[in-house]
Amino acid sequence: MSENKLTSVDFEIFGNVQGVCFRMYTEDHGLSLGVSGWVKNTRQGTVIGQIQGPWDKVNDMKAWLRSIGSPSSRIDRAVFSNERQIAKLEIHGFSTRY
Repeated sequence: MSENKLTSVDFEIFGNVQGVCFRMYTEDHGLSLGVSGWVKNTRQGTVIGQIQGPWDKVNDMKAWLRSIGSPSSRIDRAVFSNERQIAKLEIHGFSTRY
């Protein structure tokens, strides 16, 4: 995909990612990159969400979710799915869902 194409991708992060401010850091990092999306805890102890934005920025966010996360988190696995090119953003801003 070209770097200026808009991309959307869903994610699920496994590990010690709840109770460690993971959602807050994810929202902050998404905003700092200028991508749109959302993040949410699951009952299974994972964190899920969606990222939308320019392909290169979405890839930067995926790398951050895969290996950095919040300072107290432990990321065991990051699963990305439904990656697709979009004509325009379907989400505006980055938020935490409950």
